[in-house]
Amino acid sequence: MFFFVGLALVFALVFGGFWLSGGKFALVLKALPFELMMILGGALGAFVSGNSGAVMGAAAKGFGKVIKGPHWKEEDYRDLLCLMFLLVKTIRTKGVVAVEAHIENPEESKIFQQFPRVAEDHHVVEFICDYIRMMTMNFDDPNQMEDAMNSDLEKHHKEEHQPQHALTTVADGLPAIGIIAAVLGIVKTMGAIAEPVEVLGGMIGGALVGTFLGIFLAYLIFAPIAGRLDQVLEQDGHFMALIKFVLVAHLQGNAPQIAVEIGRRNIPTAMMPTFIELEEAIAELPPGV
Repeated sequence: MFFFVGLALVFALVFGGFWLSGGKFALVLKALPFELMMILGGALGAFVSGNSGAVMGAAAKGFGKVIKGPHWKEEDYRDLLCLMFLLVKTIRTKGVVAVEAHIENPEESKIFQQFPRVAEDHHVVEFICDYIRMMTMNFDDPNQMEDAMNSDLEKHHKEEHQPQHALTTVADGLPAIGIIAAVLGIVKTMGAIAEPVEVLGGMIGGALVGTFLGIFLAYLIFAPIAGRLDQVLEQDGHFMALIKFVLVAHLQGNAPQIAVEIGRRNIPTAMMPTFIELEEAIAELPPGV
């Protein structure tokens, strides 16, 4: 929603200011198709040649993330805390053997299936199951566990941010591509130097449209998209980090309630449930799970 509001403000105020100041759109519109072809075509070609198919596909999906915003909402963080509470409580009260059935078949687990939005994300489920599975194999040193999870999260972070970096590179290069288009326009103008002044003025103005478009697209379109995508990915990255905080707190000997409270305190403020909200959510969990 805010993406489209911002986009509308950009176009309305930039081009509205140009029109109100006496600017004529005829020259801009005449040059626009050819300048866009050169600038966006050059940017697209560089993007294709400089990235893998997987990164290009992820970048395309990134536009959807920019529009929709973060995947995980406040209630999802609360559900994840409740899920982790049930898992560490099971380990603490019944032992690691009791939790094996849940991590080996999470799609049939009564614990996981209580939280469908979390359970349907295979990356999150695999992350939880893999590290609890390691705990069942006596990998229970909290420092080693934290180091291993940090390395895993760092790898995931780098992979998730590859399309954002690719879009940032496009944004950084667009002003220079605009200059290339403008230079070609000047070359064209110099080839018609014998034309009347009004013709030359129109040709130079058309060339400058290329410079304008390169800067406009870079700083008012692509850079905001890349920046917003970075924010969305960073915020969603906190979701998997929450799993680390709870499991490490559990391995440090804390009770399940304390472990999830430590996790809660590491949730971004805008998404963090209150202590009372989490307490009530845990109290409402069905007994005997």
